[in-house]
Amino acid sequence: MGQNLRGGEVIELVSDIGGGKTTFVRGLAEGMGSADRVSSPSFTLTNQYRSEKLTMQHFDFYRLAEPGIMRQELAEYIEDAATVTVVEWADIVADVLPVDRVSITIAAVSDTGRKYRVTYSNSTKYVVEDIV
Repeated sequence: MGQNLRGGEVIELVSDIGGGKTTFVRGLAEGMGSADRVSSPSFTLTNQYRSEKLTMQHFDFYRLAEPGIMRQELAEYIEDAATVTVVEWADIVADVLPVDRVSITIAAVSDTGRKYRVTYSNSTKYVVEDIV
C-alpha cells in the first residue's frame, strides 16, 4: 500500500489500544521508501517520516480531550500535496478530515493476527487497489 502513495492522501486508522496501528504505519512508511524509525506518537501527538519523494505525518489524538491548535496543524498537513497524513483516534478531529480518505479498521483476532476492514472513495481507490 505504501508504494501506491502519491502524496495528499489522508489515512484514518481505527483500532483499540494495542491493535496494531503503529505496526501498520511502520509497514506503510517502509512501503513508501522511508528508512526512518517508526514509533507511536501517543505522547508526542505527531511524528514525521520521510522518503525521497514524500513526507508522512502521523498523528495520534488518543490523549487529547480537545484538539486545540492540533486541529489547525492537521488541516495544514491535509492540504499539503507532498504529505501523506495518517490519523489515529480521529473522532476528535472528524470535522477536519476529508470525505475522500482511506479508513482502515484493525481488529485483533489473536495475539498476532489482525483483520482489516478498508473503506475508500473512488478518488482514493488507487491507494488500496493492490490489496483489496
